[in-house]
Amino acid sequence: MSPSSKPSFRPQQKLEPAMDNKPQIVGRSIPRVDGVAKVTGAAKFAIDLSVPGMVFGAVVRSERAHAEIIDIDTRSAEQSPGVVRIITGRDLDNVVPYFGHIVLDHPILAIERTLYYGEPIALVIARSQQAATHAASQVEVEYRELPYVTDALEALKDDAPILHPQRGEVVRDLGFDAGEEGGSGNICSLASLDWGNVDSGFAAADLVIEGEFRYPMLYGYAMEPYNALAVSGEDGLTVYTTTQHPYMVRKDLARILSLPFAKVRVVVPYVGGGYGTKSYSKIEPLAAVAAQLTGLPVKVVLGVEESIHTTRSDSAIVRARSGYTAQGLLVARAFEIVLNSGAYTDNSPQVGQKAVNTCFGPYRTPALSVRMRSVFTNTVPASSLRGFGTPQGTFAGELQMDEAAERLGIDPVELRKRNLVGPGEEVIPGKRALEANLPEDLELLSKSVDWPDPGEGRASGLGLSASDSGAYPSSTALVRIHADGSASALVGATEMGQGSRTVLAQIAAQELALPMELVTIVSSDTGIGPFEQTTGASRTTTVVGRSLQAACQDARRQLRALAAEVHEVAVESVQDAPGGVLVDGTWRSFAEVIQGWFGAGGEVIGTGAIRRSGDFAETPVFWEIGAAGVIVSVDRDTGEVSVEKLATIGDVGFAINPAMVHGQDAGAALMGLGAALHEELVYEGEMLTNPNLVDYRVPRFEDLPREMDQMLVERQDGVGPYGSKGAGEGGGNAIGAAIASAIARLLGVRPRELPLTSERVWRLLQDGRIPREADDDLS
Repeated sequence: MSPSSKPSFRPQQKLEPAMDNKPQIVGRSIPRVDGVAKVTGAAKFAIDLSVPGMVFGAVVRSERAHAEIIDIDTRSAEQSPGVVRIITGRDLDNVVPYFGHIVLDHPILAIERTLYYGEPIALVIARSQQAATHAASQVEVEYRELPYVTDALEALKDDAPILHPQRGEVVRDLGFDAGEEGGSGNICSLASLDWGNVDSGFAAADLVIEGEFRYPMLYGYAMEPYNALAVSGEDGLTVYTTTQHPYMVRKDLARILSLPFAKVRVVVPYVGGGYGTKSYSKIEPLAAVAAQLTGLPVKVVLGVEESIHTTRSDSAIVRARSGYTAQGLLVARAFEIVLNSGAYTDNSPQVGQKAVNTCFGPYRTPALSVRMRSVFTNTVPASSLRGFGTPQGTFAGELQMDEAAERLGIDPVELRKRNLVGPGEEVIPGKRALEANLPEDLELLSKSVDWPDPGEGRASGLGLSASDSGAYPSSTALVRIHADGSASALVGATEMGQGSRTVLAQIAAQELALPMELVTIVSSDTGIGPFEQTTGASRTTTVVGRSLQAACQDARRQLRALAAEVHEVAVESVQDAPGGVLVDGTWRSFAEVIQGWFGAGGEVIGTGAIRRSGDFAETPVFWEIGAAGVIVSVDRDTGEVSVEKLATIGDVGFAINPAMVHGQDAGAALMGLGAALHEELVYEGEMLTNPNLVDYRVPRFEDLPREMDQMLVERQDGVGPYGSKGAGEGGGNAIGAAIASAIARLLGVRPRELPLTSERVWRLLQDGRIPREADDDLS
């Protein structure tokens, strides 16, 4: 599917810094700098790497959801050919056996108890992967079964089994709020948001709508599974891995092994997909401890089923209540959100906080009350997934906007326009004002889906969201201008398929006015690159790009000063020029300036830093807009839903590489499509019933919409380079709501639970009623 050929709204504005004859590199769909390497197989991922003497690990996993570990019998496995060592939780006495960036509660290997089916209990290390896997099957574990709970509402009951009688140490390795810790019962974290008087608002409302909505538990399938290669030696520990957050992983590993940061190096080559699922530590602590205990390089590679048992998204139950005037104006909204966060804390507090901040949508809401509880259950630990928290809340909030429009007899687009926050208005009091022009975006979206008559067997639906970016405003970049005039940029961001190396190279090439082929973005490596908090929350272009801009500008400043000294002129008279400087009207290349000043080899190193000040003083750094519209049809005999058209708005400020933005928006939209129609991890009893890609159905080519219209809106209103702002998540945040709204319009029944599989839609048709009337509260 090719993106729509509709023109973007791109202001014809000259970009800074301005130089005569400067090549225009940003704003163009330049091919990926890593494209050839990837399609030819030359690109190296962590899973491809090996070192001499490397041994392999295979994980022994729990076969109980909740149990005391009475004994782990490794005798037979130890006699298996090729086995080097078997590690259990009993072997972790000399290390910190827990990790976690918010709470230290996630054991490297289960200690005394196992809290979910599939939890790592032991690691078998052998000379080959086959030998390790075979020996792992011979490890026998004796359990004493304990009561378990896999449902979040059941886990909140007074008689539910308690997963964490004592909470782990709170560390908060984050520079921003992630909600409150729970500390009682099975509460993992709490968050809330309030303003106005909701009781008075609902009392004054002409229409009050209530409902309960359910968002599924998802797995963010990436082509490269979790893997890590750890090498321990005299110089410290080096880990090659597939993480999005190498510096956060370094912090975990240093804490676990009591090493200084300088002795822990995390190297990230290409990452084969992330989507948030490779945020923070996953398999790295296990590989690192194994390397430390054996003195050998240890590689641990998980299969798809094991990866599914490593992390998934928070499923959600949302009780929503919305009050409107007869004219369709919101007067009050209230949300109760319960997240199923699994066995350990991981990133669920942040997911919950994001759900709180986005569930009510980008609408003027005079009175609001939101309460969120993330809940421990005996299930796979939940963590980040594209748009984390926003799709869960948006599904509920947007469906109530559509229901209100129907019951008030107001067009759903018009009802939204009457309530939308405008440019420069605050979405959340005290937070950064909205940069986007949502009424204009909504009008574009509405025209694209053209609202066919449901009587013709097709119907449209749409959804909107505004997500407060989780991008923390801190970034450092280095630019090295070499003696031959080429440039290398060192940043902490990882390349996981989103195109960061290309986009960052375009920014550097634009600032230095160099050809792209003379600019290299160095792979993420904590041993040589500058600190970067995370690669996620759509922050790389906006935050890392700005620090890279500043580094390039610093390098140019130094080059002007060097040229002035070499040619004995006032520095004010030296001007920037493409790939060099102008001295008394004569062009001097970077290479000529450097060689003239050093007299031999040398280089200029520019440094750029972004901190929470200036443009970045307010949070969120930007609001990422989600705007999606669909046209669907339904086979009334089978319940199968076909998406005939999918339209999205990418309100990105400025597309540094439009083709890549289209690709990111398409990817987000199709992941949203999967959550809306197909994907759901299902527990029956204590086990997942579908931890594989046969039974867990991700979208296939046959599921793609017949038509996709991906529109970019570029008003250069962001704080990123050239007015850019984050992209790549918003396109998927409102897909579920859009599809459910279209189905309601077409069939006359209002879905309140995803995914809308053919069976679920067929049952809606048979019932002929709206399910889940929310008779029960969430207490």
